[in-house]
Amino acid sequence: MREDALLTGPLEPTNESYALAKIAGLKLINAYRHQYDRNWISVMPTNLYGPGDNFDLNTGHALAAMIHRFHKAKIEKSESVTIWGDGSPLREYLHVQDLAEVCLLLLDSYNGEVALNLGSSEEMSIIDLARMIKKITNFSGDILLDLEKPNGTPRKLLDSTAINQLGWHPRISLEKGLEETYRWFLSNKVRA
Repeated sequence: MREDALLTGPLEPTNESYALAKIAGLKLINAYRHQYDRNWISVMPTNLYGPGDNFDLNTGHALAAMIHRFHKAKIEKSESVTIWGDGSPLREYLHVQDLAEVCLLLLDSYNGEVALNLGSSEEMSIIDLARMIKKITNFSGDILLDLEKPNGTPRKLLDSTAINQLGWHPRISLEKGLEETYRWFLSNKVRA
């Protein structure tokens, strides 16, 4: 999705409330820019992950909760971990450290009204993400698919061309970032 595509079509029904909240924030920043002549900017990051994430099995983000589930399954010597849907949806992820670095860059080099997309420009299917987390957590069981559960949006990929043209690209690969995130999870004694 390009920045100029925002609000050009209907919102995805399963994400509507979340999308409306984000859009309201973007509109508020632009209103303040004009009313108070402030150099305020907005960014639109993709799915974030990293140390300090919410790993709660019920309320955590999908990636962090998946790390927790695979770790718990390993500790409990479970035979399998089940993921929702058929595993085909494609997602893009950005490490929180990359987000912090690009935000600092933008504070010095960007003053536009358009909320810039901040993504890795790399997408991965949910099943491939599960396989990568399985490997990182050293879980030896199987990955099962619960086809009774929804897949969610088939694809979520931001077009990050504009930020890339400003010279920024993420430094942290998904695999390296997941390894670091799992180490953080372990060292912070998040309960399994």
